[in-house]
Amino acid sequence: MKFKTVGHSEVRVDAMAKVIGEATYPEDFYMKDMLWGKTLRSTKAHAHVNLDTQDAEKMEGVIKVFTYRDVPDNHHGVVLKDHEVFCSKKVRRIGDPLAFVVAISNKIAEKALKTIKVEYNEIPAIFDPVEAMMKDAPLVHENHKSNIIFHYKLRRGNIEEAFKKCAVIIEKQYKCGMVDHGFLQPEAGLAYMDGDTVVVCAATQYPHFDQLEVAEALHISQEKVRIINPAVGGAFGGREDITMQVHLALATKVLGRPIKTVYSREESFLAHSKRHPMVMTYKTGADANGKLLAMEAELVGDTGAYASWAINVMRKAGVHATGPYEIPNVKVDSYAVYTNNPFAGAMRGFGATQVPIAHEQQMDMIAEELDIDPITIRLINGFTLGSTTATGQVLSDSVPLKECIEAVENSLGIKNHYEEKMEELAMEAGVGI
Repeated sequence: MKFKTVGHSEVRVDAMAKVIGEATYPEDFYMKDMLWGKTLRSTKAHAHVNLDTQDAEKMEGVIKVFTYRDVPDNHHGVVLKDHEVFCSKKVRRIGDPLAFVVAISNKIAEKALKTIKVEYNEIPAIFDPVEAMMKDAPLVHENHKSNIIFHYKLRRGNIEEAFKKCAVIIEKQYKCGMVDHGFLQPEAGLAYMDGDTVVVCAATQYPHFDQLEVAEALHISQEKVRIINPAVGGAFGGREDITMQVHLALATKVLGRPIKTVYSREESFLAHSKRHPMVMTYKTGADANGKLLAMEAELVGDTGAYASWAINVMRKAGVHATGPYEIPNVKVDSYAVYTNNPFAGAMRGFGATQVPIAHEQQMDMIAEELDIDPITIRLINGFTLGSTTATGQVLSDSVPLKECIEAVENSLGIKNHYEEKMEELAMEAGVGI
């Protein structure tokens, strides 16, 4: 089959502008009569909060200090509307937005932030997702009965009976930590009015979601919101949740002047989502020949203070918990859990990047217990055409796992015992191969 793009060098239409410095990023925008905005953020993880903005409002050069009282609908979120545009009664993580100061210069806006008095009444916080699942754990969101916001279940076969037939069973727990996207361009944006339409220029991965969330927060129609997406200086999932978009849109709508904000690297770390940390408990069993018979896994995903894409991430983690291997008996429980940590959301891989840390180490330990080399055990169990996954999907095309493993093996000059093992099994069964 001949492909038009695959296997060919294609011209990237935006490459030249980026290489020679002509690409326009959000920080590059300036407009006449422009004002500057800066966000005040929480320094506590869980606390009731009160603000006194009087000194900032009286400062020369300060135009207005926006708080939750200025937002028509003080909520947003890509799936669950569990964020507040500005915290009203309590903060749920370090970095929660409390106020947005608009001034005639960035320097004055920064100075005004320091004059806002914030009264914190700290309350018990929860930082461990496993502990957060317990009935007596502090609730991150008081309108929820539990910190568990999602539970994905996967069941196939009979794991209890299957484990009885296993020659080797490996039970281990694995943990992976939070990861930041670390994109080169910190968040920046500019908003202005075009007649009665609010225009927001910001690097984003989902301009249509941004439009919806701005419109809902401001109680205006989507047709009155326009999102302009300039050059994006990296994202990797970190720009799927909005950061300053509603702040800018609110300020320009109220004040009628262009508003710009630029985050420092430190504020960028506080503002956007992270990759989900996970606690993964695995029990995997195989017969004496290395054939996988059963796997049980519990995955606990720490979504931090807000849900973001946790439901999708932990569902996919559950689906991919078995790895690229045929396992006839499977039980998976995958949970998304609120904590008072930084919130987690989209990052490349959506849950499929964490679970290999667990299932691949399980494979290596099973191979070691059975004195089978790690390549062979993967070739014995790997998906091929016609394989059925734990979710019941029959793989009908494009399953090159074994060819890929063998190609890597050959390129590294590693001796493969797979054929030798298959011949040995065939001889025992009295069948020629």
